Amino acid sequence: MTYRTKPKKRGRPVEPVPQDHQDAIIAWIADGKPLREYCRMQGAPNWRTVYAWLEKDPPFSARFARARDAGADAIAEEALAIIDATPSRAETDGSSRVDPGYVQWQRIRAEYRLKLLAKWNPRRYGDRLDLSSDSAAGLLIRVDLSPRAEDES
Repeated sequence: MTYRTKPKKRGRPVEPVPQDHQDAIIAWIADGKPLREYCRMQGAPNWRTVYAWLEKDPPFSARFARARDAGADAIAEEALAIIDATPSRAETDGSSRVDPGYVQWQRIRAEYRLKLLAKWNPRRYGDRLDLSSDSAAGLLIRVDLSPRAEDES
């Protein structure tokens, strides 16, 4: 009589994610910083390793997703702080005026953060378009930039 056994899995066994790396990665991502920047630091795992951990460890993956949401909020708050910052003043011929180069630089910094958020999470940070048709008026296009009620809760 022959017994069938399960074939052995090929490759290396899955190693658990070290808790110190988990906590450090989650804190880093929740601050709105990129994962690859963390992975470039001395002693940090490769970014491919982190993504492999995410695939094989559902609790870590859930924590990572929540940290990404918190990180997106941190980036939005940073953009708001950039927008609200008082522009620097330039001294020319004894008069003080707002430095237009500094204003443009700050505008671009805030704008690109918001554009990235809209690309990364369009449901939460993107513009909403409403395309509807009225036979008398033709095509009506409405852009709603107000936050959704479900996003505020």
